[in-house]
Amino acid sequence: MTPARAPARRGAAARVAPYGFLAPAIILSFLFILLPIGYTVYLSLRRTAVSGLGLGEEGTREFFAGLANYRAAAADAELWAGIARIGVYGLMVVPLMLGLALTFALVLDHHRTRMRRVSRIVIFLPYAVPAVIATLLWGFLYLPEVSPLHQALEALGLPTVDLLGQRPVFVALTNIAVWGGTGFNMLVLYTALRAVPPSLYEAARMDGASEWQTAWRVKIPMLLPALIMTTLFSMIATLQVFSEPTTLSPLSNAISTTWSPLMKVYRDAFVLDDVHGAAATSIIIAAVTLALSFAFLRLVRSSAFAQERS
Repeated sequence: MTPARAPARRGAAARVAPYGFLAPAIILSFLFILLPIGYTVYLSLRRTAVSGLGLGEEGTREFFAGLANYRAAAADAELWAGIARIGVYGLMVVPLMLGLALTFALVLDHHRTRMRRVSRIVIFLPYAVPAVIATLLWGFLYLPEVSPLHQALEALGLPTVDLLGQRPVFVALTNIAVWGGTGFNMLVLYTALRAVPPSLYEAARMDGASEWQTAWRVKIPMLLPALIMTTLFSMIATLQVFSEPTTLSPLSNAISTTWSPLMKVYRDAFVLDDVHGAAATSIIIAAVTLALSFAFLRLVRSSAFAQERS
């Protein structure tokens, strides 16, 4: 090899090396994200026709249906009723969960707080419990016949509330989500707080700022990127809620098989055997999620731009 060719080969290897490191992630993303999405779109554009109807040999055939499945899904009242229920559920879950996470993060970040490591583990631990197991545990606490909480209230002569009723079930599901998700969001916010330069806090104290003023005017503004991220992820997770209401549904008549949009997709695909309609509904749910996420980011961006101009 001539000396002139060696730098050229090293330069070519340096240009190709990043793609080699990215190749495993690209391949996995294609196999487990892009390919399933593409197959779902393919299924949503087809339908199955059954022939025979018991008069002779029966058979099924698939054919291209265009946007017929999308029109049927968009006109389905059960889908939009489920989205409305999830909207109410999200308005209860997201502010409460992020408010508690922010409060815990600020308390743990305070310089006078003791036993921070133990407190972090205790607050984060519910997130490590699988959603199905957590819902079963809470479900038995909600069930009046076996709940020790109901029995204690009855023994004290205090009024009891059936949290598995038509309206209180929103509170029951909200409690499960907040109990399980607060710890994760707290850890994200607390990690962001630890990255704030201590000199900012020292400057605030030298200016005579109280602990409350330091938290409100220094810590929370520095947490805005982390708060936006956790809010966005919480919104997406709320729109995709499935495990909690599905697990709790055998204990409550208030939770139908179409209580949430993903529960309707599951019922259509695996109970009614309408895979093509379920695929179209999944694409609509993904589009609604994308639209809400985009609208939220635009709102945040416009608010930040307005504050900069003022």
